Amino acid sequence: MSEAKTMREAGEASGQLVFIVDDDDAQRDSLVWLLESHGHAVRAFPDAESFLAAWDGSFAGCLLLDVRMPGMSGLELFEELARRHCALPVIFITGHGDVPMAVAALKKGAADFIEKPFSAEEMLKMVENCLARESEERKHRRARTDTAQRLTQLTTREREVLDLIIAGKLNKQIADVLGISIKTVEVHRARVMDKMGVSTLASLIRRVVSAEL
Repeated sequence: MSEAKTMREAGEASGQLVFIVDDDDAQRDSLVWLLESHGHAVRAFPDAESFLAAWDGSFAGCLLLDVRMPGMSGLELFEELARRHCALPVIFITGHGDVPMAVAALKKGAADFIEKPFSAEEMLKMVENCLARESEERKHRRARTDTAQRLTQLTTREREVLDLIIAGKLNKQIADVLGISIKTVEVHRARVMDKMGVSTLASLIRRVVSAEL
């Protein structure tokens, strides 16, 4: 089995694909060949409309998007995906005259843009950077979701204790604020740590603060 095929299967297993939306058949096929030959799983579309018809919110990876296309343009697709809360990093493929549009897209949250003609090395580097970024962001989203779910399992009193811990209060201060004994605070604190899946105070604070951010 070739190294590229092994890497591509690993990408598919991780759920990450490189999506290409480009109406230029030759350029689209060239990009598919380049990316697949370097181990990336790829899915290509000839227009924005067909990509939107396939998009279901669970796509992971990154999107290579031509700025100018018949029908819905790349910029219009980008704006529609933003409305749908699509988290895919977007790399715009642009001609020299379209650079101002690509710069405007960067200001609206696009990951990067690349100007035609581009080198294979430059394209591969951009794609790999975006895939690494998307993987890390997806990991953080999963962690935030898990933390939010754990927070819902806390009782009202446990949440009060947690809020005071996050505020930097010591057990005695928490006991005074809530009108309970230090022993009771310690019991609630232990239950909070257990439900939040952490073993240290630092881990608890990092987890909750990260989720809130």
